[in-house]
Amino acid sequence: MLCVRTLAILVLIPSLVAGTQSDATWTQWGGPNRDFIIASPPLANSWPEDGPPMLWSQPLGVGHSAILAEDGMLFTMYRVGSATRRGTWNEEETVVALDAATGEMLWEHTYPSRNENFQYGAGPHSTPLIVGDRLFTIGTNKQFYAFDKRTGEALWHHDLIADFGAPPLQLRPVVTAGYGCSPIAYKETIICSVGGPGQSVMAFNQSDGSVVWRGGDFLFGQAPPVLINVDGQEQLIIVGGASINGMDPDTGEVLWAVAHDPGNDLNITAGLWGDNNVLFVSSAYRAGSHALHLSLDGDITTVDDLWYSKRLQLMFLNTIRIGDWVYGTAGTFGPKFMTAINVITGEPAWRERGFGHASMVRADGKFIIMDEDGDLVLVTMSPEGIEELARASIFDTTSWTVPTLVGTTLYARDRQKIVALDLGPSGLR
Repeated sequence: MLCVRTLAILVLIPSLVAGTQSDATWTQWGGPNRDFIIASPPLANSWPEDGPPMLWSQPLGVGHSAILAEDGMLFTMYRVGSATRRGTWNEEETVVALDAATGEMLWEHTYPSRNENFQYGAGPHSTPLIVGDRLFTIGTNKQFYAFDKRTGEALWHHDLIADFGAPPLQLRPVVTAGYGCSPIAYKETIICSVGGPGQSVMAFNQSDGSVVWRGGDFLFGQAPPVLINVDGQEQLIIVGGASINGMDPDTGEVLWAVAHDPGNDLNITAGLWGDNNVLFVSSAYRAGSHALHLSLDGDITTVDDLWYSKRLQLMFLNTIRIGDWVYGTAGTFGPKFMTAINVITGEPAWRERGFGHASMVRADGKFIIMDEDGDLVLVTMSPEGIEELARASIFDTTSWTVPTLVGTTLYARDRQKIVALDLGPSGLR
């Protein structure tokens, strides 16, 4: 049954700068610039033994959607059910808005959603997107919604499977856990992977959901799309199920493509772009890592493969690029380690054990790492090495969701709850 429950009305605070994002917003996957690097006030350099002060904690269902923050509100998605690999889950999922100061629920919208293969974690997996007064979400079964972010009213809706013939699931994975690609805004459109002949990717009008363009005949993947600028030309980077693709974000035309095949469509990590025109993409299984140099000759994009390695595999969750260096957790089902990789040479500067698969945010010159085992770790990282500043156990179940930093408040979730933590210097006791 569809339902919208409005339990409270929040006094909304206007954005500090119209048309730009500040350190008080987190409106999309990856934060203000889609790169998990955020400007923040000074953060503490250490924590008490029991961890940073907890401002509040609220129960929340399972799912891996990250937490958005704007105007004193938080937004994410969840499903009621087991936090373990084997269990039961409700055949519905929920988009929820919370009061950022207290964690109290402001509104929620619940809709039917069938269970997929959730042995590695139940959906929803996709992170929502805020543009202006609208909140855009895509569910486990490709249910695409636009909401009024203040009230939860559904403004328009597409079932990408029923409306456009999109395949319900990816074609080759052994484990098909449902849709996970986080959409991106471009001009007046919302762009997301869809799947199907001639529509690997689609762009929709933000105001009414009408189709603006369809493009691509490649296998669709779960990696979030990113926008880059190649010598003055805007390009949309889509890491599909077996390829890296550059597209025209205005038309959907595929400008170039390079094979990047994990053997199972599970390309999950986004491409990382830098000022040196080098695109870095890494995936697990059989894909490995690619570094591509892109340049524009007239209207033709030249793609030079700088290096390729099957030995280096960043399985999932996020990585962060600073200059010519990428920081993240390498390793698949065996040992994992934190590493710094030079995108020009492909050589690691160092490797450090002591981390499971981890997601991370960078602020105030430090990395805030959420380990999949529930440990929150504060470190500094550079090509010279890693230094651990603080560590605390935050969660009891698996955490595969990157945390969100707003000012000095960190919002994080696992498969049971959502918490707000004070990372500011004043939080030290």
